[in-house]
Amino acid sequence: MNSNWFKLVMKATKVDYGKKLLLKGIPIIFNKRGAILKIGRNVTIRSSFLSNLVGLYSRTIIVTRSLGAEISIGDNVGISGATIYARKGIYIGENTCIGGNSKILDNDFHPIDAENRLRLLQDVHGGDSNLVPCKEIYIGRNCFIGCNAIILKGTILGDGCVVGAGAVVSGIFEDKCVIAGNPARIIKKL
Repeated sequence: MNSNWFKLVMKATKVDYGKKLLLKGIPIIFNKRGAILKIGRNVTIRSSFLSNLVGLYSRTIIVTRSLGAEISIGDNVGISGATIYARKGIYIGENTCIGGNSKILDNDFHPIDAENRLRLLQDVHGGDSNLVPCKEIYIGRNCFIGCNAIILKGTILGDGCVVGAGAVVSGIFEDKCVIAGNPARIIKKL
């Protein structure tokens, strides 16, 4: 499948993307009916193994999962083999780089409580449920997210933040911080 054909599929599913969208390989992009998925101008999405030699494990996956969910990706963003999955909202500022195999997840995918997990499994409508904990993610402008990082629900990264490789990030971080570790913490101010 070539990228021009895939862009037509994106338009048909109401993915709003700007000029100069560059697809290296074919990502998995799904916009649920009633959700909003916006990709800015001059965005590069790498989804093939050779498009980023850090060693991509899979294609880039960008998904709005719930009615009213929103993903907004700013201008000049680079994404490599990452997963961006929203039930509520994920907002990524301009000039941000998202490293290979990173995960940005605004929800827990399942309830913590066992009874609610069972209820969710029995939901014949595909899990569109208020049982799954969700909280919006905001990633500022000019950020860098290292490979294999995981950005969890409710995280806010200020402008110019750097997230170290493999970090597990949850919380609110001011502008120009270097964040690393599991759990991630500020190790340096820029």
